[in-house]
Amino acid sequence: MTSAALDTQGFPVTTDEASPGRCSLWEFIGASGLRSLVIGPSKDPNAKVTVLLVSPESGKPVLAAKVPTTDSAGSAVNAEWHLLAYLNGLEPRHVSRTIPRTVEVVDFEGRPALVMTAVAGVPMMTSYLRRRHTATPARVAEDFAAVEAWLADLQRATNGPSLPLNMDCGVAVRLASRFREDERLGEDLDQLAEIYASLRADTVPRTVVHGDFWFGNVLLAGGRVSGVVDWEAGATSGEPVRDLVRFALMYALYLDPRAVAGRRIARRRTLTGDSWGAGVEYAVNGSGWFPDLFRRFLGDGLARLGASRASWRDAALAGIAEVAALTDEEGFARRHLELFRRVAHPPTGWTGVQ
Repeated sequence: MTSAALDTQGFPVTTDEASPGRCSLWEFIGASGLRSLVIGPSKDPNAKVTVLLVSPESGKPVLAAKVPTTDSAGSAVNAEWHLLAYLNGLEPRHVSRTIPRTVEVVDFEGRPALVMTAVAGVPMMTSYLRRRHTATPARVAEDFAAVEAWLADLQRATNGPSLPLNMDCGVAVRLASRFREDERLGEDLDQLAEIYASLRADTVPRTVVHGDFWFGNVLLAGGRVSGVVDWEAGATSGEPVRDLVRFALMYALYLDPRAVAGRRIARRRTLTGDSWGAGVEYAVNGSGWFPDLFRRFLGDGLARLGASRASWRDAALAGIAEVAALTDEEGFARRHLELFRRVAHPPTGWTGVQ
């Protein structure tokens, strides 16, 4: 197997100059002696396919290959390659052990495919989808606590200069372009400007940011985070509140309407005619043990970073707008824009449960 070419700063070469020396994905798999298992096919427009390479003796994953299906997906794989080169040198080691290590960059139909070590643990998604898991306050609290502990370790290990809390990062510009024909967008952007101004009153350090930090990318073992995958949207220095908010919002988004201790999350009719996003509405504007955990998670994380606990709601609204702006899938983006509007302006007396 060939070694990945490095530039003068020690980063992997991402131009086509390195391509002729790459073996193909299939050659790599054949030479590895491992069995291949395709998992997690994505519905995104610029999808990446994950191929697990499994030991025939133990049946456990040893390596994982991220395989792009479009040129844009190939650029995302390159971005992850760069970031992992930085992350793999992190201290303390218990943080870096939770992050995949680059093994090889191989060729797949003219695009780079990234081969990494497979991190240990069971995906949080597995337990999240298990019957009654999200209906049990103690189990949900354990999920939040495990993630908060891991985020705290990562952010302390990569702590940089402190700057005003910035949840814009190009979001407003992207929204203005993506939804330019929406007659209500001007009101949304005005409200976002007020939210961003309020958040900038707080100061937080710049740290490593994952960029797509939701429970589908988190693995657990023994009640702790043992692995975090899919770093393609990450940055070596960014706004840490983005990861905090993204995890909480996605955890709430996929709640089953019947999940919260036998109480149905209200299926309030939306502009799209369905109840999509009711879990987030409940978390931000409702009352009960889940909204309490959701807000405590955000408040504690903000306080740890040096911001005001009271900023949790503005941060959550900014996080919803970020997904509307930056997600690839247009339908998912539109739903988040409508969700932003509903969460920002709840009906008087709405509690989110029936």
